Amino acid sequence: MKKITVFTPTFNRKHLLPRLYESLINQTDKNFIWMVIDDGSTDGTDELIAKWIEEKKVDVQYHYKENGGMHTGHNLAYQLIETELNVCIDSDDFMPDDAVGLIISRWNNIVDKSKIAGIIGLDNDAEGKIIGTKIPENLVKGSLYEIYNNHKVTGDKKIILRTDVVREYPSYPEYEGEKLVPLGLLYLMIGNEYDFIYSNDVYCTVEYQQGGSSNSILNQYRQSPKGFAYARKTKLKYDKSFKDQFRVYTHLISSSFFAKDLSLAFKGVNPLLCLLAYPFGILLHIYILLRIKLS
Repeated sequence: MKKITVFTPTFNRKHLLPRLYESLINQTDKNFIWMVIDDGSTDGTDELIAKWIEEKKVDVQYHYKENGGMHTGHNLAYQLIETELNVCIDSDDFMPDDAVGLIISRWNNIVDKSKIAGIIGLDNDAEGKIIGTKIPENLVKGSLYEIYNNHKVTGDKKIILRTDVVREYPSYPEYEGEKLVPLGLLYLMIGNEYDFIYSNDVYCTVEYQQGGSSNSILNQYRQSPKGFAYARKTKLKYDKSFKDQFRVYTHLISSSFFAKDLSLAFKGVNPLLCLLAYPFGILLHIYILLRIKLS
């Protein structure tokens, strides 16, 4: 059995996948499986992956599903993965040649893994520049929430997860007609009960595509309001400060307007705080609509 599964949810990204594939061929440590979750592609992705499976340069697994959005690809991957560790590398990203080896080495050096959920490492860009800031060197373990909120670390980080730990938590909800539930929810929930080992090794090189999830967040607020409402209600369980909670309630109000269901904002939350945030949520909703119209 291989040590880690690199999984890639993809939708009509045939033109980008070869770069990721080449980076996997070039890994100095081949102790991994590449699992491709095809989220309903119609661009010949299936034929391309079939060719790579025949080449046998990398241990490739291919799974097709009807289009449902990134989070549904993660749901399927977590059901199928059999290796001890897993990491998501998006179709527009790739891995430095030593990434798998660094992950496995770091994991094998952990003496007591009983309360360790995985590793938090770095992303960089194509020029080698770290995305955001590094993790303070004096920090050994903790949560993603802690490094962002307590230590003011910035930028996307790469999360390597223990597969058995992931299965202790609920799948991302899937709402009819919506294509996104924020993926950070899982890391937030896990980090409340487990630690992650911090690492300043680079595990992924990222390139944000025009129209990709990182570049279209306002439209996603409009198109997946129930998914974002679920994420915000989950986040309220972990945010400590009034300021953070108030910001979440403001976004929750806006999501309820996009969903055309104001009750969505008040179910399962503090109704007084929700009422207090209500006028600010209306203003945020108008602002988002204007930004979308002007973009």
